[in-house]
Order: sequence, then structure tokens, then C-alpha cells
Amino acid sequence: MLFPRPDERKINCERCLRSSFCISCLCTFKSECVCSSSGEEEGSREKGVLYRWQGYSCRVTPERLLLARPVLHAALGTSHGLLLTDGHVYSFGEQPWKRVESLPAGPVIESVLSGQRVISVSAGSYHCSALTEDGLIHMWGENSHGQCGVSGMDQVSSPTPVSVVDGETHPPQLVRVLNVACGAQHTLALSRKHEVWAWGSGCQLGLVTSVFPVWKPQKVEHLVGRYVDQIACGGFHSLALVQILAPPEDSQQARDRCGQCKQSLFTMTDKDDHVIISDEHYCPLGVELNDSKEGRRSGQSSPAQTPQSKNSSPHFEVSPLSSKNICEGFSVGSQKNTTSQEAQPDPSLTETGHARHRQTKSTPYPDEQALQDYLKRISDQTFAEQAEATSLGGSHPPSCQSSLTCPFRSDESHELTLRLSSPALSGTDSITASSRQRCASNTTTDRKHSTSDDSSQHSSVDGGICISDLVISNGCLFESCEDGVEPTGMDFCPADPLQGKKSTSLTDIILEDTEAHNRRGSLPGFSPVSPSGSHRINHLRSAVGAVTNTTSTSESRNLLPSLYTEVWSWGRGQEGQLGHGDYLPRLQPLCIKSLSKKEVVKITAGANHSLALTAQCQVYSWGSDKFGQLGRMNAPSTVPNLTMISEGIRVWDMAAGQTHTLLLADGDCYQPILYYSGEQVLESTDNDNPLSRTYTQTPTLLPFCMNIGYVSKVFGGGLNCLALADQNAMGFIATIHELASAERKFYCTLSKVKSGILSPLLARTSLALSLGPSSMLLFQEMAGSFSKLCHLMGQHSVSLTNFLQRGKVIKTLVLIKNTDIFMDTYKEYCDPVGNFLVMGGFQSLLKPSQECFGKKLELIQTLLESKEKNTSPYDLLVNLFYMPLQHLHGYNRLLLKLAHCFEVSTEEYEWIQNGCSKYEDLARLVSKQRRDAEATFSFWKNFKGKNSESLRKPSRRLVCESNNKALALQNAGRFSASWFILFNDVLAHAQGTIPSKKLFSSHYVYPLATLWVEPISDKNVGQHGLKLTTPEDSFVVLATSPLEKAKWLRAINQAIEGVSQKGEPPVSRTSTYTFSKEGRLKDATYEGRWLSGKLHGKGTLKWPDGTVYCGTFKNGLEDGFGDFMMPNTTFNKFERYQGHWKEGKIHGFGTFWYASGEVYEGSFRDNMRHGHGMLRSGKLASPSSSSVFVGQWVQGKRTGYGVCDDFSRGEKYIGMWLDDQRHGDGVVITQFGLYYEGNFCNNKMMGNGTLLCDDDTVFEGEFSEDWTLCGKGVLFMPNGDSLDGVFDGHWGAGLRVAGTFTKPFEALRRERKIPVAGQHAVPAEEKWKAVFDECWSRLGCETPGEGVHEKAWENIAIALTARRRQPRDRPKEPSRSQTKMLESLEVIPHHVGPVTADSYNNIRRYLMKACDTPLHPLGWLLETLVTVYRMTYVGVGSNRRLLQQAVEEIQSYLTHIFQIVRFLFPGLPEDGGFILDSSSSSDEGTDPLNSSTHLETPQQGWIVSSSSLLLPVLLPRLYPPLFTLYTLEKEREEEVYWSCVLRLNKQPDLALLAFLAVQEKFWPVSVSVLGKKKQVLPSTKDACFATAVETLQQISTAFTPSDKLQVIQLTFEEVTQEVQALLGKEFLWCMDDLFPIFLYVVLRARIRNLGSEVSLIEDLTDGSLQLGQLGFMLTTLKACYNQIQLEKTT
Repeated sequence: MLFPRPDERKINCERCLRSSFCISCLCTFKSECVCSSSGEEEGSREKGVLYRWQGYSCRVTPERLLLARPVLHAALGTSHGLLLTDGHVYSFGEQPWKRVESLPAGPVIESVLSGQRVISVSAGSYHCSALTEDGLIHMWGENSHGQCGVSGMDQVSSPTPVSVVDGETHPPQLVRVLNVACGAQHTLALSRKHEVWAWGSGCQLGLVTSVFPVWKPQKVEHLVGRYVDQIACGGFHSLALVQILAPPEDSQQARDRCGQCKQSLFTMTDKDDHVIISDEHYCPLGVELNDSKEGRRSGQSSPAQTPQSKNSSPHFEVSPLSSKNICEGFSVGSQKNTTSQEAQPDPSLTETGHARHRQTKSTPYPDEQALQDYLKRISDQTFAEQAEATSLGGSHPPSCQSSLTCPFRSDESHELTLRLSSPALSGTDSITASSRQRCASNTTTDRKHSTSDDSSQHSSVDGGICISDLVISNGCLFESCEDGVEPTGMDFCPADPLQGKKSTSLTDIILEDTEAHNRRGSLPGFSPVSPSGSHRINHLRSAVGAVTNTTSTSESRNLLPSLYTEVWSWGRGQEGQLGHGDYLPRLQPLCIKSLSKKEVVKITAGANHSLALTAQCQVYSWGSDKFGQLGRMNAPSTVPNLTMISEGIRVWDMAAGQTHTLLLADGDCYQPILYYSGEQVLESTDNDNPLSRTYTQTPTLLPFCMNIGYVSKVFGGGLNCLALADQNAMGFIATIHELASAERKFYCTLSKVKSGILSPLLARTSLALSLGPSSMLLFQEMAGSFSKLCHLMGQHSVSLTNFLQRGKVIKTLVLIKNTDIFMDTYKEYCDPVGNFLVMGGFQSLLKPSQECFGKKLELIQTLLESKEKNTSPYDLLVNLFYMPLQHLHGYNRLLLKLAHCFEVSTEEYEWIQNGCSKYEDLARLVSKQRRDAEATFSFWKNFKGKNSESLRKPSRRLVCESNNKALALQNAGRFSASWFILFNDVLAHAQGTIPSKKLFSSHYVYPLATLWVEPISDKNVGQHGLKLTTPEDSFVVLATSPLEKAKWLRAINQAIEGVSQKGEPPVSRTSTYTFSKEGRLKDATYEGRWLSGKLHGKGTLKWPDGTVYCGTFKNGLEDGFGDFMMPNTTFNKFERYQGHWKEGKIHGFGTFWYASGEVYEGSFRDNMRHGHGMLRSGKLASPSSSSVFVGQWVQGKRTGYGVCDDFSRGEKYIGMWLDDQRHGDGVVITQFGLYYEGNFCNNKMMGNGTLLCDDDTVFEGEFSEDWTLCGKGVLFMPNGDSLDGVFDGHWGAGLRVAGTFTKPFEALRRERKIPVAGQHAVPAEEKWKAVFDECWSRLGCETPGEGVHEKAWENIAIALTARRRQPRDRPKEPSRSQTKMLESLEVIPHHVGPVTADSYNNIRRYLMKACDTPLHPLGWLLETLVTVYRMTYVGVGSNRRLLQQAVEEIQSYLTHIFQIVRFLFPGLPEDGGFILDSSSSSDEGTDPLNSSTHLETPQQGWIVSSSSLLLPVLLPRLYPPLFTLYTLEKEREEEVYWSCVLRLNKQPDLALLAFLAVQEKFWPVSVSVLGKKKQVLPSTKDACFATAVETLQQISTAFTPSDKLQVIQLTFEEVTQEVQALLGKEFLWCMDDLFPIFLYVVLRARIRNLGSEVSLIEDLTDGSLQLGQLGFMLTTLKACYNQIQLEKTT
């Protein structure tokens, strides 16, 4: 009794007096009773209304519990209950822990929980629990067994927080909880990490302990690493619903022995013609616990009693367990009951461990070693025994594994995310996984009764194999029909709890049972390899290679609940409530094997019975059936069996009380109905306990269920029942229920089709012969897509049930929120069904179907619920497989109905309408695809053309055809006939001579991807012509009428748009085509852009011989930038060109890698090297030669100026070329320091020339070939002597001379002119003309200086934009600054009129950026000039004789570049021009780049010169080779200078100043060191004029002459400042005073190559800067350099 009887409560309400239950209105706590009748008369919009009743008789009327707010959740104990509303928890009934004098009149609010945001409540037999939103638990009630988790108290009067703390972490962490379940003496909690925690007393805790009660929550270690989804508590037993994780991709070796009992996992039975391998190992976790009075020990020791494994931790050792401290109340009678009505368990279960071992050895089966040897013979893979530590991932024993990371979560958050596990046919991406599936054929054997110990169940910890139960038959994979829902609803569980399963023959091996592998799959990290798995891999690969199945891992699919689950149970089992086929208790969780593949989605438990609800809306029950609470008759109660529910009743929620079961189901209408099974409760007449000895045999319909509204959830406890119902508010509730009911019914139908139709068909060996190879693959693909769709529907039906029970927020409806999941799955199924239909698969499938299901296919007709009696079997078959697609219309209808429940202006209405329109469009598309498939199939039946099978493809659909002569080929022969057939991917043109009989001798196929059609109206053709263009052909067809013309034009264009990518326009598109006609492109395959039948845009062209071009095309030819590779048969290597093309030829700048090893980088024209370029010849070309040539090319030959560096000979030639030979003026430098210059002809220097040696010996005269001195000449000695005469011989090998030796006097020696280098060298103006011509060409000018500068700027912008987008120019993504610079360069600067000082500065800045960017023509020019300059003057070319030529070459560069700059900026004055500076305070005056050109005249301004404008950009890049030449030229002077510097710098400051004759008045008295003044002592060194010295040292770090002059100027200013500090600011210099001090500064600066610095400044400085003050300072510095060489210490 939950409440006192009405007469004890003094209630005046007549209706309440007639009933046994009444609740006062709790919002005002008034004394009067507030009751309402059932039904909808109290209001049509009420939600969360709770009804209560007991029993099942027709007189039972449920009473409504009227509360202030809707009830969200409820829980019932034995005689009390809990209610949860929005923000409040109420308790009612008998609650002795409250310690109140009288029972409250109604539900009492638990004020302690106010404000705690409770989300769920739970009730045990006599204790309560509340769970808050942040995962914390509050408990109260009976606590004598520790079930409340509060130590030191037998009863907890009010909700008390209970902390679940994980002590294994450091530091210990608080565990957040998802759900709580309460039993009689224990409590379970499910954490957000999906681990189970337990506290209380009894073996139902599943803990490894013998000390009770357990006050603090402890983790159930045996479930660690498994993904527990739900928990449930019975009176003295526990249940857990565990998700099976996806099977691992990597194959691992399976273990051979159980991790607990060390028994073999496999047994082998040798039969006459085959061998049976069984994996039904049953680990003895179940133990017999006798009553303590009997003093009998358990026949099987507990895990704690068994010897500890070698890798077990001592921490887990426990004392022996007894019946007294584990499970109380087990009597001998309960053990005897095991053999009364149930089949007798395996005798081995009552033997000792030793006896078990002996019995296994004495069996007639082969021993374990024989099994291993046999498995080795039949399998490519050896199943080696692995260490338990490795297998279980730690040093803990199997029962105490460390927690594994849940693969369902992508991060460490506690958010619950479930993965969709898609079943069905595995594809090419899961061949390995598919080989591990269950193998069976269509030949079945009789059930076998297994008495062997090894044929029993597996231990739950001996592996982690997770595989779907798929049947492999004739190379096809599919889910076993055992998993499906039989149309008759019969029970699939064996009558004998230990009875063997059906086994089917597979070649010579029978794998009896693989459910244990599936069951162990919830433990990650183990391989799903069965003994015969690897034996079948090769067969599987060939069988399922074409079958595809993609398991989606998208985020949205993770929201759907998983159907791959297991049910685990533990605790007392005296009533069979554990479901393991016996009455033994289980100390630790053990998987219920028979439920592993039943798609269990919910579990619940009564006092002594258990229930499991599947996605197929079936209920499995087991345990005590004394009062009919199992809902079935004549079935064993120790294993799960189906409750007896009428056909068509689909259960979707359930509850269990003490002796009854309550089921919530769908009936004929969409309003839920209630079924009751169990004890009847009758009211007694003596006001004593109710009579309770009658009960139901099967579930009974409760007639009042239609009057209480739309029930969404049921609860049970004690003898009471609760139903939570909603009234139909604006039709919303009814529509949601209708949607969920329709989805459940749909899934049940699909499951029946899968198990009753597809599985038997796939199991037939003759199916492949009937269908043929291609149709068989299509049927397998269709079956796989069907299974995937079926699985999704099962998940969705469960999701809708959860939606009904958890808030009903429309935005969480998966059907609307994640439409892509459903649309993609339906599309994936629609395509293979249509393909199977087109290929005549259903016609071929008809015969096997009739053999299986009868000629009239009555089973299919029943599944379709077809009312038509005359439907042909073929149509039934087609309709069956198209039936799932019809369900889309139901979505559209129900969503439209759902939208009408909301206001049009609401966001929910818009959401639903969007989803509705998507499903409507999909339904329309699916209907069209079916019509297209049927029309195509009909067409192929009538088509009799030759080789028609080559045209018939699964995905090809008919669009239209010209069978009525609607189209005719222009200029066709008189006796020829044409038939044009338009498919969705090709246009077929069949030709023949007998069109009336539709017999055609040949046909041509034109892919629509490369077909263009356009209407033409020509006088010769007429008004009805259509021009069809293909890559290799073009023809005209004539229509019979304008209507036919328009029809075909529209049909072809629509078909082309259908095959085009991204809805591209028909004229320009992307596609692939292989050329077949003779010509350059024969057999070549092109993939890329097209324009009206021609290659146009980016694409790739491949030839069969390996030739590949990847780049841009224009009008069918290579044009633009491209990458070309071509094989070279001589060297057996590829040649490659990367660069520009024009009209199919190499034209422009590019790089060519030759097979010989040569690399050319430069300009091309008409496939030949033409213009400026560099050719590198490697050792592959000729082992004896390795050279680099850079210069001008004409028609593939070196012609013009060029430089050739021959590394093998150690020579460098700088001069003119003609037809690949040295011809004209040139210079040759050898590695031995010899310098030749003269005139070359036919690659040889002949005629007058000059030879200069490194020791200054000079020969001027006649040469012949090979540097032979032959003829008249003069030899000048280094000392001035000369030899004049006739010479003959090689230099360095002895010369024959006939002539006069002259030793002149000193005066004559100085007057004699010795030849110098450069007389026969190519003038600087003639060098590198091709480079500058290329730059002018890029600017759009045919000749230098002639062109329109606006056009030049456009070319610059185009070049920057086009080249910047090419990936080859961007090996890495450009930085933000680089991108901004490129964008600024693309902007064309405008300068109208003369250039002002401001615009001049802008021009200088623009040139700086342009020259730093190789994409800019000026940048390319500068980069190329730097390359050729270094090529000329580095290495062998680093010869001092070339200094003058190097300087002149730089000056030539400046002249040519300045000409280009003036062309781009016409307003610039000529070289040496003047720009007036209008602003007196220009900020540019401090710029070191400008200071050299800023005039200090009364009229301020700028002198524009090529050196001042361009040298700051050019010289830093050319500085290293140029300065090296200067140092070589000044080498001897520098040695004298440097030795003097080193000697003089040994003296202290004052001594050196005195030595240099510096007057004492200029000697510093004190110097500043780190801010402190120090006296100058005679020993002080390097302190005087230190600032000036440091300034002068910077001359070596400056590049340009202007920068170096500025350093000199600053040095003078520093010296002046220091002297003025001594003598006053009025002091003025005279040369006699300044020179010694500056000489001191130069000496202390220790500049190593001062002579080279001075010479560089003199050679490259503007003439305007060499005058005035700067010129004076430079002269002073030069004088100091010369003076130092003459100084001598005394």
C-alpha cells in the first residue's frame, strides 16, 4: 500500500472514496481533494500526466495524479515512489526512514533537493536516489546494507550527497554520473565515462571483495574497458547493456585459451566427412553457493580461490567467499530446482577444477595440441598464444583491467556520443574484416546436444572479438537470418540452456558457434579472427570484391543510438533471472550469450525476473515466472525467450515490478496501448493486504489505455504501475506518436524482409548460377544497401522512442536535424535497385524466389500487405525491393502534418517545412529513377542490335530514341538506316539495313561528357538541323519537325548537364576522353576543360607510351604554361619540359631536362632554343665534358654573345658565338691564370691576339689554332724588357724565337706602352642583348624603346597576376607582406606631366619592390643579369684582368635598365637631369639612398642618374664577384698597406699621434668609456677618436659608392666634433692639421682592403659627386692609403 485507505484519510470526495488512491493538490496544500477523471476533458493541452493502478482486471481504473507541474520522471519501490517535475522531487508512500508519526496525505516535496536541478530519480526496494544535472548523486532511505552509500547510519532520513571518487587517478577525481539504478540491497551508478560503480551488499555488486557492506562506491572492474550504455537492478541481481565496439581493422592473433580458467577456447570433433570446430567455451564464473547450515562448499571455486595468474597483481587477492557473506538465502531446494523443469546443466559445472581437466582429457575428441596442428594446416595464419598482459593491456588480472579510452568519444569530455555501427555487406575497404564474419552455407544439420565442457559458453574476458553475425554463402556476406524477426514470431532460443546451436556445413569445417566472438567484441583491442577466418580470406576477397558498404563516421550519425549491444548480468540466480541457463549466482558480470545479436535497446528488472527490449519491438524475458510475469508459457525461464504478444503488436517500452511486467506497445492505431502480465491484485474485504494469488498466462491488454491519452513511458515497482501520458496538444503529440509508430513498423517489416527473404536467397548455392556473375554482384550490392538502410531505420526508430520520452524538442528530431543521413542512405539504396532492374536481375531472381517461397510468393505478398490479388510474381518481387523507397512519402506526409501544429511565423515551422521539402524532392527523384529504370529495361528487351550487351550497363538509363525515324543522318546512303538512342551518359548511333526489324550491324557511341549540340538553320540543311560535335567528329542530323528538333535539343542538353560536373554550362565543361582516330592524339587520353569539342583550358593529356602533358590548352593545342614529359628510348629515361607553349609548340620561357643529363633554362621558339638561355651539360651527356653555357641562342644554336665555362678543361670563354662555335671577339681564361683575347673563327683563336700571364708577362702577336704562338709578335717581360720577332710553339712548353731582345733605359721604359686586357674583348654595350630584348618583349615592345607604355603596364599587371597563381612559382604559400607587395605591384602607377620630387621618390620605391619580385619583368631582368654576371666573373672568371670589363658591364646594365625605366615613366628626365625639390622639408633628405644625389645649392633638387636610381638596387647583388676582382687587382698594394697598418697599430695612442706629427693641441686629454671619463695615459690604446674609428669601419659594410661616401663624410664629422670639443666650435680645419688626424683614424680603423674600397668608389661614383666636399674627403682618404704604404717606423 502506497497510501492509507480513503476512510482513514477522511476524504469527502465520492470518486476518491470508491478508489484506493488519491492525491491532494500539492501547489496549495489545501485539505480538499482535487481529482479529475481520465481522458481529455480536463484540458487538451496537458503534458506529463501520471496515472497509477494495480493489476489487470477489467474493473481496474487508473487514477490520475494531479500535480502543479507536469511530471518528467517517476520511480517506484516496493511501497513508496518518487516523482520528478520541473525543479522539484516528491516522495510518497510508506517511508519509515522519515520517522514521522503519521503517513502524509500526499506526495511530500523533498526540500533538500530544491535548486539542485535534478534530472532523474530512482527507487530501490526501500531506498531512493536523485541525480542532478552536474552528475552528482543524492540518496536516502534504508541503509542497513550500505545501499545509500552513507556509512554509520542504518537509515538516511533526507537526501544526502554521495560522492563517487576514482581513487586510481592521481589526484583522485570526482566521477560524474549519467544514471543510477537501485535494487533491494545495492545501488549501481553509470558514469559519464560509461563505467559502472556499485555499493551496498551482495554478489549483485560484481565487486572483487568479501567484506560487506561496501559503503563507498567502487568500480566494477570486470566491465572496465567496455562501453556500458544502460544499467538496471533487480531485487538481488544486476543488468548492464553494453555496446559492442567496431571491429578493429588490424588483424591480431586470437588467443587459444580462456583468460580465467585456462581452458581451451576451441574444441574439434572429427566426423566422417567433415570436422566440427566449436568455440562455445563456458567460463565457470557461475558458482554454487549452498546454505551455510549445510556446511557444503561450492563445487567450483570462485575466482578468488583459483590460483592467481602470473601477471595478476597481489592487490586483488581476496579471501575465500562464502554463501553467508556473499548471497544469503540460497537453499538446497533452489539447487534441486535446477533439474526439475529445466534441462540438466553440464555435469562438469559441479566438478572441481581438477575433475574438469580430467574429463576434458578423457573425451574422444583430439587434444589441444592436435587442434593446434590442425588449425596450422588449414590456415595461413598461426594462432600463437599471447601473454595476458599484452592481450589485456596491463598488468592487472582480467577481472581488474585498467580503463580503456572509449572509442565512441573523440575527446576527453564526458559528453555522450554514440557511433552508428552499420551492418551488412562489407566492401572492398573491409575485406579483411569481412573474412572474420560467421561462415555458413545453405546445408544445415540437425541440432546437436553438446555434453562436452568445451562446447559451453565462452568466458567474457578471454577476447575482444567484435564481429557482425554475417552468413558467407557463395561469396556473399549478409546478416544471419537468426538475427531477424521471424514472421511467425517464434522463439529462436533453444529449449535446453546448454543445447548446441545450429551448425551449417562450410567445405570440410563447421564453425558451430561464433556468438562468443561477438559477445567479446565489447572489449576493445582483440582481433576478430576465428579458426576458419583466415582459411576463407582468399575466397572472400574474390567473392566480395565488388560489394561496397561504407560505414559512416560523420558527426551527425554519432547522434543515433547503436544497435550492436550485449546484455551482461550478475548476482543471485536462484530464479534463473541471470539468463545463463542455470540457477547459479554470478560473482562478476557475464554476458548473456543468446542476446548478443538481438539488438537490445533497453533492459529492466523486477524483483526476480529480467526483461530486454529489442529494436524489432520484441521483449525477451527470463527469471521467475511464478505469477506469469514472463508473459509466456511452456518455455524455460533460465534463458531469455520471447514474450507471447499478438502478431502486429510492437512493444517500445516496458517496466517490471515485483511480480508483474508492463508493456507499452503500438497497435492498429497510433495511440499506444498497454499490456499487463503478472500477478493480479484484488482488494480484500477485511482491509488487510490485497489478495494476490491469481495471475495472467500471457500479456493482457488493459482496456483503459485508450482513455488516458498518449502514453510515452511506463514505470513499475512493488505491485504498482505508473503511466506517463500526454494529451494531444494541437495534434502535435498524436503526430509524433504516429511518426514513431510508422517508423517502428517500417523497421520490423525491413527486418522480416532481410531475414525472411534476402538471407534465404543468399544462402542458396544455385543463386549465382541463376543470376550470373554480374547480376550476382549487383544483387549483393543491393542487399548490402538494403541492410544499411534497415540498420538506419532501426536506429531511427529507437531515436524516435527516446525523443518521445525526453522532452520532445522539435529541433532535436534527427529526421529534421540530420536529413543528410537519411537522404544519402536512401539514394545509396535506390541506385543498386535500379541497376539490378535494368540488367534484368529481377527476372532472373524470379525462379530462385519461387523455389524458396512458392510460385505465388505468398510471403512477399504478406510482407507488402498487398490487397491486389492478380499481381504477377515479377511485380511482387520488384515492388518488394522498391517498397522501402515508398516510405519517403510517409515522411513527407507526417512532417507536413507536424508543421501544421506550429504557427507559420515560428522557427519550428520553418525547420519542418525545409525538411519536408527535402524529402518531397527525394521522393519525386526516386519515383523518376524507378520509371527510368523500368523504361530502360523494357527498351533492352526489344533491342536486337549486334553487340547490344556492350551497350547495356547497370547505371545506364534510356532518355529517348528515334525508333519512329524522328532523326536522320544528313547525307546518309539510300539503303542505310540510322537509329539514335540517347542514354543518360552516351548517345548511341546504330546503323543497319533493316530498320523495320530493328536489326543493326554496327553502332557508334558518343559520350555525352564530350558531346556538343547546337541548332543550325542553313539553306542546304533546312530549318530542322542539329549539329553534333565530338572531339574527333562532327555531323548533322535532321529532325522531322520543329517539335522533334526542340525535343531532341532539350533532351541532349539536359542529359549533358546531368553528366557535367557542378552544373557547368554545356559549352564549356570538364571531362575525360580517349582519342581513337589516326593523328598526333591517337590513343591519347585527355582529362580537363573543353570548349565546343576542343581542348581548351587546363587539362592533362596522356599517351600510351608514357608521354604526358599537363597544362593549358587553346583551340585544341597546347598553349600557355604546361608540364611535358616524354620517354627517350636511347637513354631509357624521360625528358621533361616545364614552361610556356604557343599553338602546340614550345614557345616562350621554360626549362627542359634532357635524357642525356643536359638542362636548358631559357627561351624557346617553335620547339627550339631561341633567345637567352642557360645550358648545363652533365656527366651523362659525355663523361669527359661538363660545362655550362649562358648566352644567346638562335634556332637551337648558340649565336651571339655568351659565356661558356668548361669545367673539364678548366677554361672559360667570354665572347661571340656563331652556329654553336666560338666566332668573333672573345676572351679565354684558364685555371692556370692565363688570359687570352683575340679573334676566334671556327672555335679557334686565330690572327692577332694578346696573352697575359699572372706574372705580368704579356705577348701580343699572331696565334694559330689551339693557342699556338705562330708568327710575328712581341713578348714583354715584367721588368720592362721585350723580345720582338717570330714565335712558334705552345706557351709553357718551350718557344722557338727568332728576333731582337730589347732592354730599354729607365726613361724609355716608362714611355713604352705595354698591351692591356680588353682590347679584343666584346664591348659592354654588345653583351647580353638577348636578355634585354626578352625584357622588352615581355613589356610588349618588338624593339627596344618602341611601343606604348600603357600597353607595357598592362602586360606587367597580367604577368604578375598570371604567374602569381601558378603553383610552381609558389613552392610555399606567400606571406602576408609578399602578397601585399604583389598586389601593390599589380596597380599601374600614373604620373601625368613632369616628375616631381615626390613622384620621383614614389618611382624609386616602386623600382625597389619591382626588382625584388622575380614575377615582375624588371625583377626577372635583374635576377637574370645577376646570374650571368656571376657566371662570368666567378670561378675561373675571377681574374684581375677582367676588372675593367666587369666595371664597364655594370655601367652598361645601368644604361639599359635606365632606358626601360624611362620608357615606363616617360616623365623622368634624361641621365644627369635635374628635378626641382619644391618642399623645403622633405623627409626623404635623411634617406641614405637620396643623400648622394641631393644638391646643396641655393636651388634645392635632385640630379637624376642611372647610378643614383638603380645602383642601390643592382650593386648589392653584384658586390661579391666585383669586389673580389678589386682585391685581386690591388693585392700587391694591399699587402704593403696592411703590413704597415699592423706595425703602426702596435703603438699606444699618444705615441702614434706623435709619430704622425699630430699637434698636441689635438690630443684628447680624456675619453669617455661607458659613460665615464678616463684620463688618456701614455699607455692608453685604441681610445682616442674611437667614435670616428668605429664610423669609418662601416665602410666595409656599405655596398654602393654613395653609401661609402656617406660613411667617410660621417667620419669627418665625428673627428670635427671631438676637436671642437677641445678647441671650441669656432675652430676651422686646414689640410695640415686635418690630414695627420684622419691618417690616425684610418690606421686605427684597420680596414683590410682599403685600396679596393677607394678604387670601387672612384670607378662607380657619379661625376657630380666627385666634386665639392665629398670629392675632397675621398681624395683625403686615398691620400691616407698611399701615405700609409710609405710610412716607415724608426
